[in-house]
Amino acid sequence: MKVDRVNILSVSIDNFSMSELLEKLKHGGIVFTPNVDHLIKLQKDRDFYRVYNAADYRVCDSQMLMFASKFLGQPLREKISGSDLFPAFYRYYRKDENIKIFLLGGPEGVAELARQKINTRVGREIVIASYSPSLGFETDESECQKIVDLINNSGATVLAVGLGAPKQEKWIYQYKDKLKNIKIFFALGATIEFEAGYRQRAPKWMSVAGLEWLFRLLLEPKRLSKRYLIEDIPFFLLVLRQKFNFYSQKNYRQNSSSKKQMALPLKNSR
Repeated sequence: MKVDRVNILSVSIDNFSMSELLEKLKHGGIVFTPNVDHLIKLQKDRDFYRVYNAADYRVCDSQMLMFASKFLGQPLREKISGSDLFPAFYRYYRKDENIKIFLLGGPEGVAELARQKINTRVGREIVIASYSPSLGFETDESECQKIVDLINNSGATVLAVGLGAPKQEKWIYQYKDKLKNIKIFFALGATIEFEAGYRQRAPKWMSVAGLEWLFRLLLEPKRLSKRYLIEDIPFFLLVLRQKFNFYSQKNYRQNSSSKKQMALPLKNSR
């Protein structure tokens, strides 16, 4: 029997197909794409967890979560990674003149390059503006207000944010009410960089096999070795504990707190 949502480590993940999600987005919404790294961060960061629960849609961005859902007896139907969802979205709505996208994220110039390439693929100016913020911008209120003004003045109805987790999700949560014209919010990680051709995606076979993390690790060992080889390893033990009813998010957070890993209040941790 198909269930509408699958719970993995206290995160409720929507269990529908790409085509169903694209249809639902006609009515707007906030879309987050959980993966292993997100789920580990969510165990430790209360603010991130609160923000995550405010999303309208949480869809599986990881083959490892697909495997975990099967192990837990509630298989997810489809992996809907942000890097697959976003191009599917702009192609699906390529003729809808009400869809006007703003890209926020990436190193300097990358979002603009992505804008140009996407518009060439679609055949119209579906991405109407872009901005690559400076490093650490999220702690600068004047910079954040500048970005809000840029988005509002652009006429965009869709905001695609690629800043990395949890920064991108927290930024959307904090400023969404000031973005009056935005109907659809995406938190997309490295997707803008993929669209620009700035960063290389894993081959399809590696993604299907659950080895996309290995591909990214080989490309960026210095940046990603700690995440994949240390921080994310507890995921497997936690899923095993959930399988046999020994998992407790509360206890895990208490353990994290004792190691001084708890998040600061949201207003101080953008």
